Amino acid sequence: QVQLVESGGGLVQAGDSLRLTCTASGTTFSPYTVGWFRQAPGKEREFVSGISSDGRYLSYGDSVKGRVTISSADTKNSVVFLQLNNLGPEDTAVYYCAATLSRKLPDKRSGSSYDYWGLGTRVTVSS
Repeated sequence: QVQLVESGGGLVQAGDSLRLTCTASGTTFSPYTVGWFRQAPGKEREFVSGISSDGRYLSYGDSVKGRVTISSADTKNSVVFLQLNNLGPEDTAVYYCAATLSRKLPDKRSGSSYDYWGLGTRVTVSS
């Protein structure tokens, strides 16, 4: 069983930065593949960023590319950070962390590729 907890969300002004943290816990020694998604009110869930289980491959959604950086605190990806810079009102959403023990995902940008999800952390950006 794997539990994911997101933290770091909040209310910020346009142009500000935030760092979100995803912390995974569970009885596994295998590294996780981790993805960040977000969902704004009335909109579909959107892929934000992902990191492969070996940490070598990073990916970003088109809407955040250049403003977001994903990183890991350890080789298991049990603590993964999402640095959000130059935030705008369009970034307002609930941000979710997702993980899987699979190393080869059919589509890393699809939520269906992940087995475990956190409850989310809310980011609100005022203009």
